[in-house]
Amino acid sequence: MDAAAVKVLLHEHMPECEFQVQGEGSHYNIVAIGTVFEGLRPVKKQQLVYAALTGQIADGSVHAVNIQTFTPQEWQAREHT
Repeated sequence: MDAAAVKVLLHEHMPECEFQVQGEGSHYNIVAIGTVFEGLRPVKKQQLVYAALTGQIADGSVHAVNIQTFTPQEWQAREHT
């Protein structure tokens, strides 16, 4: 599995979000940006993203993921710091 395939899976599960995916093999860094994360606790945000990859995690094609989640406002503020 490659980063592009992971990004497609994420978009299919969460079409309202924007994703940046880096990595190869079975290890990926994922940045997710969307209004869906507003008001959620960090664990819940991670669970939303993990849910898109449960099949790939179960079959071992995705082993390790590092997930960062942002609302659009948080992302914009981060870009200007």
